[in-house]
Amino acid sequence: GSPARGERPRYESRCRPSRPADAWRAAAALPLPPPPWASRAPPPPVGVLLWWEPFGGRGDHSKPPPDCWLRFNISGCRLLTDRAAYGEAQAVLFHHRDLVRGPPDWPPPWGDPPRAPEALGWRVFHDPERAAAAALGTSGPRPPGQRWVWMNFESPSHSPGLRGLASNLFNWTLSYRADSDVFVPYGFLYPRSHPGDQPPGPMPPLARKRGLVAWVVSHWDERQARVRYYHQLSRHVSVDVFGRAGPGRPVPSSGLLHTVARYKFYLAFENSQHLDYITEKLWRNALLAGAVPVVLGPDRANYERFVPRGAFIHVNDFPSASALAAHLLFLDRNLAVYRRYFHWRRSYAVHITSFWDEPWCRACQAVQTAGDRPKSIRNLASWFER
Repeated sequence: GSPARGERPRYESRCRPSRPADAWRAAAALPLPPPPWASRAPPPPVGVLLWWEPFGGRGDHSKPPPDCWLRFNISGCRLLTDRAAYGEAQAVLFHHRDLVRGPPDWPPPWGDPPRAPEALGWRVFHDPERAAAAALGTSGPRPPGQRWVWMNFESPSHSPGLRGLASNLFNWTLSYRADSDVFVPYGFLYPRSHPGDQPPGPMPPLARKRGLVAWVVSHWDERQARVRYYHQLSRHVSVDVFGRAGPGRPVPSSGLLHTVARYKFYLAFENSQHLDYITEKLWRNALLAGAVPVVLGPDRANYERFVPRGAFIHVNDFPSASALAAHLLFLDRNLAVYRRYFHWRRSYAVHITSFWDEPWCRACQAVQTAGDRPKSIRNLASWFER
């Protein structure tokens, strides 16, 4: 029952301190850590310097850098084009084609006063291998922790000068190769979540498809496997060729996507066959346009790493071009079977990479998540050419 009047309670307060009051006073004098809900100061933005505008020559950059947050939902980026900010950049992007074309043009060794081009003895080399080799002498110390990123979206067959680049010159690779340090494919499929995702709807309007096979080609070379295969295929089925080269006619004013949308099949033939080299010919010209891609590039297993197996036709599926032609004509007559090639659209939409804004922002994102572990590419050519 209750204690009698004047008696003390027989229990002790559960709030009794477990250490002397003096210790609490000493602890109270220390600064308290911020509560978990307090806003922390954002980390300083990551600076990424684009040493040249890709394919833009070596003059001034023609357009301002993109806003990575607005375009790709990547925050904390400071994209740089002014070489005076070289020392502030956590990463520097070097586009391969511009690297080996023209006189050497490296950043000056860190800590040295700037030197005029004449002092470096720069010369123009018409041989890309010699140009790349001559460039190496100007590479020296760099700002602490800065990463040099080799960026290339051409295939090894169209990347001259690789073997002239020195060992450990670059810290990272950025390319369409899935094993790059910064992997940026030409496109990819992602789960549909919004009515505006492209291409619209689960099936392209078949009533608009008046043609059978289309091919848009900009560089015609009779030595290429794709041209040789076209000659074989066109003996058995009609192929409408568009482009500025070979037998091509100009793309109509309605544009490439509207033109290809009128065909059931599109020849997504790559200019050379290499690991992961799957370009906009598949992602944009075929899948986004609403035509079934007939692919010639790496093997089927390589394509299936990125695209459902029933979403495309591979030339290697058939023993000959005439057998492929027979299959295309069969699908032309059997729409129920043809429609199966679009089942992927029920679940996925197509993302087309935006050059060169997206690789630039992805490089920034990679720096943010990479940590401080150092790395360098020992033999760039042997990695990329395999």
